[in-house]
Amino acid sequence: MAEQEALFEYLLRLGDNALILGHRLSEWCGHAPALEEDLALSNVALDLIGQTQLWLNLAGEVEGKGRDANNLAYLRDARDFRNVLLVEQPNGDFAVTMARQFYFDAWHYLLLRELMNSTDGRVAEIAAKGLKEVTYHLERSREWVVRLGDGTEESHERMQAALDDLWMFTGELFEADEVDQEMVRRGVGPDLGALREPWLGLMRATAEEATLTLPQPGWAQRGGKRGIHSEHLGYILADLQFLQRAYPNATW
Repeated sequence: MAEQEALFEYLLRLGDNALILGHRLSEWCGHAPALEEDLALSNVALDLIGQTQLWLNLAGEVEGKGRDANNLAYLRDARDFRNVLLVEQPNGDFAVTMARQFYFDAWHYLLLRELMNSTDGRVAEIAAKGLKEVTYHLERSREWVVRLGDGTEESHERMQAALDDLWMFTGELFEADEVDQEMVRRGVGPDLGALREPWLGLMRATAEEATLTLPQPGWAQRGGKRGIHSEHLGYILADLQFLQRAYPNATW
């Protein structure tokens, strides 16, 4: 794989993760269990969409075919998206949303912290900006895992079930393919495998504080980074891309 092609794919992954999770969180707008959470979830979604714009604009620049963040977000089909499967899973109840967010936030935080040292100055700059936001995201999602896990009997059961159900999607976060390996070789991105132990350490500490049982490592669902997605992504894109598909090149 050519160097520029690998970098383009890598940037798509970063942008698509943020875009799809941001859209998922936006689905809570007007439906969250409390007004404060409605605003908080919307703000996290906006942070992620802002990061999406930076990553996808850079991806378009690297690709050199005249596509920008809007083109890449609205004019690709599901098979062309490179997000991990975790972020496209349905919101479920509030415990499911917070478990999904915590799993991703912990990984996202560790990844951006390493990307700040990237040999690509543009990648390092975007990572540094994003890390400030993701530090808050992680603090908030971790707090909710603890509050629900060590709360009522029902909240404990719901959070435990959420952690168990989503665990199989976390393995993909640490699996490296030829794109990831090329980024490591060039010093652009970190070794994903090296993020696993710090991530697990945070998972164990949080689960203990929350009186929850962390699932054991096992079989992992994968494929999103290669464009093989669950049925959920198609429904997300039908919503996300509707206006652009219905009214091509429309402007306000």
